[in-house]
Amino acid sequence: MRKNILPALIALAVISPITGYASNAGQDAADHLAAVPATMVAANQVKASPVASAGMVVDSFSGPVTANEINSFKSYIQTLVPATDNIGNQWAQGASGEQTKAMGLVYEITGDRAILDKMIVFCDSVLSERNDLAAAPVGQHQIWTGNVDPVWPNDLSVTPIGTGGEQGDPVGHLGYCARLILSTPSIWHLKVGGGDPNNFGADYFSRAKKYVEQADYSIDHHIFKSLLNLSKNNLYYFSVASPYKSGEPVPWNQQMMFNYALQNLAASHEILGDDPARAAKYNAIISANFSSFFASGVTPYVSKKGHEVYDWGYALPNRTGEDNNHGSLDMVGFYRAYMAGGYGVSSAEMTKFANTYVDVVTRGPHDYAGRMNGGDGTGNSAPTNYVRGGYFFLAEFLPDQYQNMVGADLTVGKATGKIDQFSRFLWAKNQRYVKKAR
Repeated sequence: MRKNILPALIALAVISPITGYASNAGQDAADHLAAVPATMVAANQVKASPVASAGMVVDSFSGPVTANEINSFKSYIQTLVPATDNIGNQWAQGASGEQTKAMGLVYEITGDRAILDKMIVFCDSVLSERNDLAAAPVGQHQIWTGNVDPVWPNDLSVTPIGTGGEQGDPVGHLGYCARLILSTPSIWHLKVGGGDPNNFGADYFSRAKKYVEQADYSIDHHIFKSLLNLSKNNLYYFSVASPYKSGEPVPWNQQMMFNYALQNLAASHEILGDDPARAAKYNAIISANFSSFFASGVTPYVSKKGHEVYDWGYALPNRTGEDNNHGSLDMVGFYRAYMAGGYGVSSAEMTKFANTYVDVVTRGPHDYAGRMNGGDGTGNSAPTNYVRGGYFFLAEFLPDQYQNMVGADLTVGKATGKIDQFSRFLWAKNQRYVKKAR
């Protein structure tokens, strides 16, 4: 039986004592910090105001997350504008999708409502751009099902208009934002800082409920109804009617997109206590697919450095040769499941992934293999001279490699515009500090 994940979700929203920084969250922080020792919740007296910045700045790789680091992030996100549609997967792994996830992570660190309000602006946009809700030319397109489904088309130049794993991310953004709001009961009655231009709910609780309702609607009326075939023991397969990968197993990185949606929505329903059957269904699907990965999707072996590592493929039945690009997306999903708990992704498993990146993928300074088994190819399998942001989460499991990983591309005192890397650096830094403080 899957354990109750609510304590893990509250713990996930740890707020570090950020020197010189006071969020506008007030009681919000107390809600986030329910299980954190009192020594870690010292109040900060000075609130720094964000100023215009060319990018986000790293103050240090050690110690707590600083006020300057957070304020540089806040300043940076105020310059961001949501995508107007999902063409080119803007709301999946494109800019707006990554920006939304980054805001969520940094809100979890700080409890700063200004960050949450900006995330809500993005989530309002993604919901209003859904095919069945948006006016033409953004919406009202007949897709491969023959209907105007509640989806986010990523390419209108093809006939029929297809859908795939990218549909999980917009739904996931709505679920993530809802879960963050619902995990902070003290703000439920407050008016959303950016107002309610789309009539999605004037207060935070109403907005979260709208997001959950509409996210479930997308799942019920397209993802489960048409796109996926879950008849094989809840394992992710695309429907045989789908023009995209008809009848095939869903690639691992795309599974993580669906999991992103289901995991956050299950947590939201558990907090609300409104639909235990739905929450249980979502959790069972996630667990089944992680179990499948470790049972039949991975090739374990021992690296030349003597550590347990993994090789896996892009999708079943392949068990080797996953590329560096999609591997990063895989890691985000595995880490998200690890942090929530209850899905069978343990610290031991995460350590094997970390060993894989350090022992096999990393060949030297600024030299990273294009495939998770140390080989190279082209495109997504081409080698890189930088560490993709998803791998930053792995630094938690190999503390001695933390600075090598986050410091490969980030420099103390230097601004960056890579929001996925910066937000995950802040998360990794905060996790290290929290663990040491305990």
